[in-house]
Amino acid sequence: MAEGERQAPPDSSEETPAATQNFIIPKKEIHTVPDMGKWKRSQAYADYIGFILTLNEGVKGKKLTFEYSVSEAIEKLVALLNTLDRWIDETPPVDQPSRFGNKAFRTWYAKLDQEAENLVATVVPTHLAAAVPEVAVYLKESVGNSTRIDYGTGHEAAFAAFLCCLCKIGVLRVDDQIAIVFKVFNRYLEVMRKLQKTYRMEPAGSQGVWGLDDFQFLPFIWGSSQLIDHPYLEPRHFVDEKAVNENHKDFMFLECILFITEMKTGPFAEHSNQLWNISAVPTWSKCLEKFPVIQHFKFGSLLPIHPVSLC
Repeated sequence: MAEGERQAPPDSSEETPAATQNFIIPKKEIHTVPDMGKWKRSQAYADYIGFILTLNEGVKGKKLTFEYSVSEAIEKLVALLNTLDRWIDETPPVDQPSRFGNKAFRTWYAKLDQEAENLVATVVPTHLAAAVPEVAVYLKESVGNSTRIDYGTGHEAAFAAFLCCLCKIGVLRVDDQIAIVFKVFNRYLEVMRKLQKTYRMEPAGSQGVWGLDDFQFLPFIWGSSQLIDHPYLEPRHFVDEKAVNENHKDFMFLECILFITEMKTGPFAEHSNQLWNISAVPTWSKCLEKFPVIQHFKFGSLLPIHPVSLC
């Protein structure tokens, strides 16, 4: 890690050994607009944003094909996601009058709801078993809502929180930074896109033309970091079909753009207005400053609601 770079939360559990920590089931604490101040002052917010920015720094200027080390924990997380993918194949869409929100998703989700703790236990060592119920909540929150059959950036944020918690208890480490984004998070995106396509999931709280994207947020942040200082790809190129087709396998941002063009019809400027506006930004570093921060969260012992300690 470069000198002066922000440390990820991996070592933040040293003061309170995770094995002796009192873990709790995370719950919602943000109920009204005035509660937002509580969220922004919370330890959870500080740790979450620190985690996102640290990973952002780790992938800066690197292609998805960049060579990086892959730890056993990373391999186990990919295996977990492969299991979720296999369950989609085993749970085909059902015939129903409505084109969107296929009810088979509820069957798929019920399996995850039942098996989440067992899945997380395959990643977490036995001496940290007490953390499993708390961490598993974030995994269950990360795949969409089974009542509304929708998916959005709040669910994506829960998956980042899931990874952040694994860092805080020491399962993932500083050396895993690049693999967390390129191998685990990228595989998560693939599975979520398959869910969205298979079950025709609705966007959760879609902001229409004002939102960046109906479903994702973080790959645009990490994806733009990947493209900083690129010798020829500039923000204007992501609305260029040829540039996207030739480079999407190397860059998360362009993979997202490709998925949007597959899922939506009509002029890009109409269906993805905010992204179209960003295409006029001259550099990728400026592009980062255009993104809002999304927050829908559950709080536990690992990502607590209490204010950041100043001492």
